[in-house]
Amino acid sequence: MLNTLLSLLQLPREQGTVEFKSNFENPEDIGQYISALANTAALCGHDRAWLVWGVEDASLRVKGTHFDPFSQKAKSDKPGSNQSLIMWLQVMTQPRADFEFHEVQHPDGRVVMLEIHPVRSAPVAFQHVRYIRIDSHKVKLSEHADKEARLWAQLGVKEDWTGEVVPGATLDDLDAEALTAARLRYTEFLIRGEPDVQRHDGIRAEVGQWSIATLLNKAHVTKQGRVTRSALLLLGKDESAHFLAPVDAKISWILRDAHNGTVTSHPFGMPFLLATERAFARVRNVTLDHMPDGTLFPTPVPQYDAWVVREALHNCVAHQDYLLGGKINLVEHPERLVLTNLGQFIPQSVEWMLEHQSPPEHYRNQWLIDGMIRLRMIEQAGSGIRRMFVTQRQRFFPLPDYSFDASPQGHPRVELVLQGQILDPKFARALMARSDLELGPVLLLDRVQKGQRLTAVQAKELRELQLIEGRAPKYFISAKVADATGQKARYIHNRGLDDQYYKQLVLDYIKKYGKATRSDLDELLLPKLPNVLTAIQKANKIRNLVQSMRKSGLVYPVGPRASAAWFLSK
Repeated sequence: MLNTLLSLLQLPREQGTVEFKSNFENPEDIGQYISALANTAALCGHDRAWLVWGVEDASLRVKGTHFDPFSQKAKSDKPGSNQSLIMWLQVMTQPRADFEFHEVQHPDGRVVMLEIHPVRSAPVAFQHVRYIRIDSHKVKLSEHADKEARLWAQLGVKEDWTGEVVPGATLDDLDAEALTAARLRYTEFLIRGEPDVQRHDGIRAEVGQWSIATLLNKAHVTKQGRVTRSALLLLGKDESAHFLAPVDAKISWILRDAHNGTVTSHPFGMPFLLATERAFARVRNVTLDHMPDGTLFPTPVPQYDAWVVREALHNCVAHQDYLLGGKINLVEHPERLVLTNLGQFIPQSVEWMLEHQSPPEHYRNQWLIDGMIRLRMIEQAGSGIRRMFVTQRQRFFPLPDYSFDASPQGHPRVELVLQGQILDPKFARALMARSDLELGPVLLLDRVQKGQRLTAVQAKELRELQLIEGRAPKYFISAKVADATGQKARYIHNRGLDDQYYKQLVLDYIKKYGKATRSDLDELLLPKLPNVLTAIQKANKIRNLVQSMRKSGLVYPVGPRASAAWFLSK
């Protein structure tokens, strides 16, 4: 690694893929540089990018650094800030960046080198923002459309696998029932876009007379009558799956019990136009007749909204990376559905999709997506995810939970969890009472209900709306919302009692027993401290309380600090 450092020091100045720093250790800045350097390395075709500490950027002279990435914590107000810096940087990059820190002993001082590998599947974002380097400057990738387009092209988003014609496949390899359904759905697609209602019957009659070849060409499923991989996926007979080998074109429905054991399962092959409906039909979508107090819903409510589940399944079909060889999974647990598909999540983040309400610049399976839109399987690109969130909010159910991880084989995977149980009914009433809330704050409140972390900025937003109280990382519903939802007792318990109350407990204890050790105080006070405090915070609370009483002249310690006994002051 010393030889690599020496070669970098021979550069005339900083480069697009080489950045020198002296002592610079802000976690957010490091994360942004990882995004910028990884994306720039891919754009420039370099096999590495480097962020180097201990080198003066103007003179490229080694000065040494005290920065230690191996012991440093992520001193940040962002989620996961109690993690080690390296793990935190991994978690906050999407897709997970490939990097490694090295420590090098140079004759003129200690140097730390961050080796960053170029991205492979999609541009790296840090905290949902993608960066790039222009000369030696770090900028947002979204502000440079030309570089963003070239980067996607460099990553291989050139040829759409789903749009390629399949040699040897003919219209006879397509399923008759699926073709009938395709004609009906494409007719609905044309009618939906036609404002003149009087023309609807004419459109139906016209589409009904088209040949199969004409229908599929217009639906963007075939190309000049030639069968594409999209045509086979959506409309192909199950026995035609060999044309797509080694792709495993299946949707697996799996039923799990309360202990995560498999009860039963069933695979559904092509055509996917019908397979998604058949898989959803296996889900036990029970009806919830009423809320616990019988007042929230005037009519029975299904456990899962049919449109939301279908949209989620169709999104798995649309965005699956078929070349990775895995199946789409629909796993049914007693109180939730878990849907997974292989492949990198192309947009910057789910939050970005909800905010912008527009599709990303690139899709993995553009030809397949175009066909699915025309066959009314998915919404116009970019709008389906937001509608899923809005629908769940209107039903007062938990919002969808997206997560991005890796399959057991190490492939990138997208997971979506749909809860089949209603939110705390009292919290649901708060949503009913606050119908003015935009989707953003509702999404954050949903995270509070689920015990998920909030950033300092997110927590500030909810505080300004007087919706939450508490300390990071444990927030709870504020007094204002508690008053509206009948959670006053829970609020008081979470907030805790006045310090004077705790001090009086300590004084009463010492008056009765003559003294109190730290273990005595823990036994006395811990059960009465608010649940939102962690064990460490509770211990600090008791220590600070007693020290405050000492400074006020109420009590005094006797003995070593670790084992001191506390007595009343005379």
